[in-house]
Amino acid sequence: MNPVSSNSNNSGAPSGSGAGGNGTGGSPTFSPLYQQIKALITQSLQSGEWKPGEMIPSEVELAGRFKVSQGTVRKAIDELAAENLVMRRQGKGTFVSTHHEARAHFRFLRLMPDEGVPHHPDNKIIEVKRMRAPAEVARLLDLKSGDAVVYIKRVQSFEGAPTILEELWLPGLLFKGLTAERLVEYKGPMYGLFESEFGTRMIRATEKIRAVAADASAAEFLHVLEGTPLLCAERVSFTYGDKAVELRRGLYLTSQHHYQNELS
Repeated sequence: MNPVSSNSNNSGAPSGSGAGGNGTGGSPTFSPLYQQIKALITQSLQSGEWKPGEMIPSEVELAGRFKVSQGTVRKAIDELAAENLVMRRQGKGTFVSTHHEARAHFRFLRLMPDEGVPHHPDNKIIEVKRMRAPAEVARLLDLKSGDAVVYIKRVQSFEGAPTILEELWLPGLLFKGLTAERLVEYKGPMYGLFESEFGTRMIRATEKIRAVAADASAAEFLHVLEGTPLLCAERVSFTYGDKAVELRRGLYLTSQHHYQNELS
């Protein structure tokens, strides 16, 4: 996300045409006007002015608030919708996206069945504990080595067949009170729990994927022979402001599933 031009005023309305001035504080900056409006709307999303699932003001209202044209607001919202931060509903308005939406459930779950309709796996929580962040986990989550993290280990099964072995690390400060009991009793998507009870919404992620062979531990949890080929995906998920809030390492058994991604 491009930053709001440094010449924005305190009322929330951008000043000028989006071109940075020749101020003495540094080099000139330029940000298209719609990018400035996008940044201001994102700030409102981040601050919680409009909650997940709520409708945001109309384009006309936002144009009046920011003192820009409706077309500029529409272009800003187009980008926010493309990034899944908001969702347009025909004839109803524009709503803040939420992980509780049916369409959002498979946004971060990329393992699809070779046959049949995609559906949610059954979860079995193996372990949940608070611990000090190992150096590599701290680096990826932008924490200090030794900072508290919540560690989660679980197995996900499709129709009774263990298919995914996952380990997650979450910043301890953000996820105080997250327990195995809470994860077990919560029936919705895990990201929905993070959003509704911990105020943390995952808006984008980066992944590294490689092929690995199952070690003894993975083989036991996934009910396969040691050495069985697995797909390993390491994901770092981010919330507003590009703040890393989850590290997830998953081992996928792909004998009846495949990893699917849409490239655009």
